Amino acid sequence: MALNKVDICGVDTSKLPVMTHVRSRELLMRIKAGDTAAREEFIHGNLRLVLSVIQRFSGRGEQMDDLFQVGCIGLIKAIDNFNLELDVRFSTYAVPMIIGELRRYLRDNTAMRVSRSLRDTAYKALQARNRLMEENAREPHISEIAKALDMKEEDVVFALDAIQDPVSLFEPIYHDDGDAIFVMDQVKDEKSSDELWLDGIAIAGGLERLAEREKRIIELRFFQGRTQMEVASEIGISQAQVSRLEKSALKHMRKYV
Repeated sequence: MALNKVDICGVDTSKLPVMTHVRSRELLMRIKAGDTAAREEFIHGNLRLVLSVIQRFSGRGEQMDDLFQVGCIGLIKAIDNFNLELDVRFSTYAVPMIIGELRRYLRDNTAMRVSRSLRDTAYKALQARNRLMEENAREPHISEIAKALDMKEEDVVFALDAIQDPVSLFEPIYHDDGDAIFVMDQVKDEKSSDELWLDGIAIAGGLERLAEREKRIIELRFFQGRTQMEVASEIGISQAQVSRLEKSALKHMRKYV
């Protein structure tokens, strides 16, 4: 099905509703209480989110109808596993879940096959990762995943690498309020340290010229190695806003560094 065709799986995409954050939270609370009507409304209200995600997979020879259905499965899984206690927007949580479901579908239908045992190991690692994230409210280290599976770290890494498609760091993951979130915006550098960044007085001077919120974002991102999602959760704004403020702060600092 062509990408610009309005009708997908019998759904007129031009008439899909836009779910507000307030309404989203209200429906999620009702869903957790067992309200099936709220669940149906919430799924329908997030079909536009699924549509925005599947567009990045449109050039792989797959029918858009099939991708849309698979994306809806990812959406439903995100609804079932979303934790309302965490200060994270549903869309921020759901997009990686939808992408993961689409990647699994494409992997299982690709001509290049990964061995069943290796794929099973990778799926177990992903399940352990999701479980550890829910328990600790943070991204688990590969050593924690390996320990949970009683396996060697290199075996877990090899299995996960085998099922991953190559992705550009500049590939957009999601658009929120017109601001693109790229893969590189979610990369965490464990090797960042104060010595690597504070090796000149010019940088400290540039930081002093920033507003408090922008300064905090730069400190968390580059001095403490936090991801944009982690920074957004701590400060209480969206990841797209963090991305926009970060770029603005760096541009402002370049005048003095």
